[in-house]
Amino acid sequence: MIVVDSDPSNLDMDVIHGFLSSAYWSKGISRELLAKAMRNSLCFGIYEDDRQVGFARVVTDQATFAYLADVFVLESHRGRGLARQLVAAIAADPRLQGLRRWVLVTRDAHPLYAKFGFKALAAPDRFMELHDPDVYAAPRK
Repeated sequence: MIVVDSDPSNLDMDVIHGFLSSAYWSKGISRELLAKAMRNSLCFGIYEDDRQVGFARVVTDQATFAYLADVFVLESHRGRGLARQLVAAIAADPRLQGLRRWVLVTRDAHPLYAKFGFKALAAPDRFMELHDPDVYAAPRK
Protein backbone atom coordinates (compact mmCIF):
# COMPACT_ATOMS: atom_id res chain seq x y z
CA MET A 1 0.00 0.00 0.00
CA ILE A 2 1.24 3.50 -0.93
CA VAL A 3 0.78 6.32 1.60
CA VAL A 4 1.82 9.97 1.49
CA ASP A 5 1.94 11.96 4.71
CA SER A 6 3.61 14.95 6.33
CA ASP A 7 4.16 13.50 9.80
CA PRO A 8 7.79 14.33 10.66
CA SER A 9 8.00 11.30 12.96
CA ASN A 10 7.57 8.98 9.97
CA LEU A 11 10.49 10.42 7.97
CA ASP A 12 13.51 8.13 7.58
CA MET A 13 16.54 10.41 7.73
CA ASP A 14 18.84 7.60 6.54
CA VAL A 15 16.84 7.26 3.31
CA ILE A 16 16.46 11.01 2.82
CA HIS A 17 20.08 11.93 3.52
CA GLY A 18 21.32 8.88 1.61
CA PHE A 19 19.57 10.10 -1.51
CA LEU A 20 20.02 13.86 -1.21
CA SER A 21 23.71 13.76 -0.27
CA SER A 22 24.42 12.30 -3.71
CA ALA A 23 21.72 14.08 -5.78
CA TYR A 24 22.96 16.57 -8.39
CA TRP A 25 21.29 19.51 -6.64
CA SER A 26 22.47 18.80 -3.08
CA LYS A 27 25.59 16.66 -3.46
CA GLY A 28 27.56 16.58 -0.23
CA ILE A 29 24.91 18.15 2.00
CA SER A 30 25.61 17.26 5.61
CA ARG A 31 23.08 15.38 7.68
CA GLU A 32 22.96 18.28 10.16
CA LEU A 33 22.26 20.91 7.50
CA LEU A 34 19.59 18.74 5.91
CA ALA A 35 17.95 18.22 9.31
CA LYS A 36 17.85 22.00 9.81
CA ALA A 37 16.30 22.51 6.36
CA MET A 38 13.70 19.87 7.15
CA ARG A 39 12.83 21.42 10.53
CA ASN A 40 12.12 24.71 8.75
CA SER A 41 10.00 23.22 5.96
CA LEU A 42 6.85 21.18 5.46
CA CYS A 43 8.16 17.71 4.66
CA PHE A 44 6.30 14.93 2.90
CA GLY A 45 7.21 11.28 2.66
CA ILE A 46 5.82 8.63 0.36
CA TYR A 47 5.83 5.12 1.77
CA GLU A 48 5.26 1.65 0.45
CA ASP A 49 4.41 -0.89 3.15
CA ASP A 50 5.75 1.50 5.82
CA ARG A 51 9.11 1.91 4.03
CA GLN A 52 10.00 5.39 2.81
CA VAL A 53 10.51 5.43 -0.96
CA GLY A 54 10.34 9.16 -1.68
CA PHE A 55 10.41 12.63 -0.20
CA ALA A 56 9.73 16.30 -0.87
CA ARG A 57 9.82 19.46 1.16
CA VAL A 58 8.08 22.78 0.81
CA VAL A 59 9.65 26.01 2.02
CA THR A 60 6.66 28.25 2.67
CA ASP A 61 5.01 30.96 4.72
CA GLN A 62 1.73 29.00 4.27
CA ALA A 63 0.04 32.22 3.16
CA THR A 64 1.50 33.57 -0.09
CA PHE A 65 4.51 31.58 -1.31
CA ALA A 66 5.94 28.07 -1.60
CA TYR A 67 9.18 26.66 -2.98
CA LEU A 68 8.96 22.96 -3.79
CA ALA A 69 12.34 21.34 -3.19
CA ASP A 70 14.21 18.07 -2.82
CA VAL A 71 11.58 15.96 -4.58
CA PHE A 72 12.69 12.40 -5.21
CA VAL A 73 11.53 8.82 -5.54
CA LEU A 74 14.08 6.09 -5.03
CA GLU A 75 15.30 4.70 -8.34
CA SER A 76 14.00 1.24 -7.43
CA HIS A 77 10.46 2.64 -7.25
CA ARG A 78 10.37 4.92 -10.29
CA GLY A 79 8.10 4.48 -13.26
CA ARG A 80 5.02 3.73 -11.16
CA GLY A 81 3.54 7.22 -10.80
CA LEU A 82 4.76 7.71 -7.24
CA ALA A 83 6.24 11.16 -7.89
CA ARG A 84 2.90 12.20 -9.36
CA GLN A 85 1.12 10.89 -6.22
CA LEU A 86 3.58 12.73 -3.98
CA VAL A 87 3.20 16.07 -5.79
CA ALA A 88 -0.59 15.65 -5.91
CA ALA A 89 -0.72 15.15 -2.14
CA ILE A 90 1.43 18.24 -1.61
CA ALA A 91 -0.74 20.33 -3.94
CA ALA A 92 -3.86 19.20 -2.04
CA ASP A 93 -2.48 19.90 1.44
CA PRO A 94 -4.81 22.34 3.25
CA ARG A 95 -1.85 24.40 4.51
CA LEU A 96 -0.82 25.17 0.93
CA GLN A 97 -4.08 26.40 -0.55
CA GLY A 98 -4.58 29.90 -1.94
CA LEU A 99 -0.89 30.68 -2.36
CA ARG A 100 -0.03 33.44 -4.80
CA ARG A 101 3.14 31.82 -6.12
CA TRP A 102 4.81 28.42 -6.20
CA VAL A 103 8.31 27.94 -7.61
CA LEU A 104 10.66 25.04 -8.13
CA VAL A 105 13.90 24.26 -9.89
CA THR A 106 14.36 21.11 -11.95
CA ARG A 107 16.82 19.87 -14.52
CA ASP A 108 14.76 17.04 -15.95
CA ALA A 109 11.25 16.68 -14.47
CA HIS A 110 9.39 19.39 -16.37
CA PRO A 111 6.68 17.01 -17.68
CA LEU A 112 5.80 15.91 -14.13
CA TYR A 113 5.38 19.45 -12.84
CA ALA A 114 3.56 20.65 -15.95
CA LYS A 115 0.73 18.26 -15.00
CA PHE A 116 0.21 20.43 -11.92
CA GLY A 117 0.24 23.73 -13.78
CA PHE A 118 3.90 24.68 -13.42
CA LYS A 119 5.32 26.57 -16.40
CA ALA A 120 8.55 28.29 -17.35
CA LEU A 121 8.90 31.70 -15.71
CA ALA A 122 6.57 34.21 -17.34
CA ALA A 123 8.98 37.04 -16.58
CA PRO A 124 12.44 35.54 -16.02
CA ASP A 125 13.98 39.01 -16.18
CA ARG A 126 12.28 39.77 -12.84
CA PHE A 127 13.88 36.84 -11.02
CA MET A 128 17.35 36.97 -9.57
CA GLU A 129 19.38 34.44 -7.68
CA LEU A 130 22.44 34.12 -5.53
CA HIS A 131 23.65 30.58 -6.23
CA ASP A 132 26.66 28.74 -4.83
CA PRO A 133 26.61 25.24 -6.38
CA ASP A 134 29.68 24.15 -4.41
CA VAL A 135 28.46 25.22 -0.97
CA TYR A 136 28.27 21.61 0.32
CA ALA A 137 31.67 20.58 -1.05
CA ALA A 138 34.41 19.73 1.40
CA PRO A 139 36.59 22.73 2.25
CA ARG A 140 39.38 23.19 -0.25
CA LYS A 141 42.97 23.07 0.92
